[in-house]
Amino acid sequence: MNQDLSGVVAVVSGSSRGIGSGIARALGRHGATVYVTGRTAQAGQSPYKGSVAEVAEQVDAAGGKGIGVICDFGSDEQIAALFERVAAEQNGRLHILVNNAAHLTEESSLIAPFWEKSLDTIRLLDVGLRSSFVASWHAARLMVPQRRGLIVNTSTYSVLSSMIGLGPVYGTQKVGQDRLAFELAVELRPHAVAAVSYWYGAVATERHLAAAAKAGGEGYGAGSAGSFRVVESTEFSGHVMAAMYHDPKLMERSGQALIVAELALEYGIRDADGVQPPSYREYFGGPPAPNPQTSPPTAA
Repeated sequence: MNQDLSGVVAVVSGSSRGIGSGIARALGRHGATVYVTGRTAQAGQSPYKGSVAEVAEQVDAAGGKGIGVICDFGSDEQIAALFERVAAEQNGRLHILVNNAAHLTEESSLIAPFWEKSLDTIRLLDVGLRSSFVASWHAARLMVPQRRGLIVNTSTYSVLSSMIGLGPVYGTQKVGQDRLAFELAVELRPHAVAAVSYWYGAVATERHLAAAAKAGGEGYGAGSAGSFRVVESTEFSGHVMAAMYHDPKLMERSGQALIVAELALEYGIRDADGVQPPSYREYFGGPPAPNPQTSPPTAA
């Protein structure tokens, strides 16, 4: 499967660390120009490693072009300014948007009932679901005229299964990302722009590794049949995304929630050290099948 992204422009929200940083590096490895965005400008500004400047340099080192932009995705004005800059610098071109920004705190991953956590956890519906819509609104205005584009929302196995401990706000936000991708796809399909959501297993983010260390290295759901026994690298889905951008079936997949591990197997992509991360469909259930009766509106 072709993974060459030379000439492709991508925006990855929340990419100063975590999955977003890995996606940015992977897209850069395939030659893309990547706008690395987030609130952490330089190293040392967060208890977790990573910053916009560092990841942009890593994209360069990988073979792409990294452009770091400080952007708080809780601010509509800053999101608008980001896309105005992309349009100005790239002659109106944008090919890939990854909606990954999320308001996560130490409290978000505490194993505790939701009513014992502060109401601040609900901000995940703002910097998460709402910010994904706002970013997609701006991206669509660049993608529709060029009749090409891919919007990816990061999600997980939370539609049919509760991620115990992460709580109702986390699950609701992820389900919303899936639904948002579906609704975007309906209106974007006549313009040859695709929107999907990606379902991940456990990913070796800074937060996951810290949480796993506190749990004795066992990770999520230790001891259960559905344990995440294989941890995906942060770059894994970015390589899958590069292949998906060139997939002849891209528009057929638009609107769907897709398991990253299953896409990787179909595209012949392995993770670091040749590992083939498994799908957890058997344990947590799979994404809902697309409705063949859905009839998208025709372009005006």
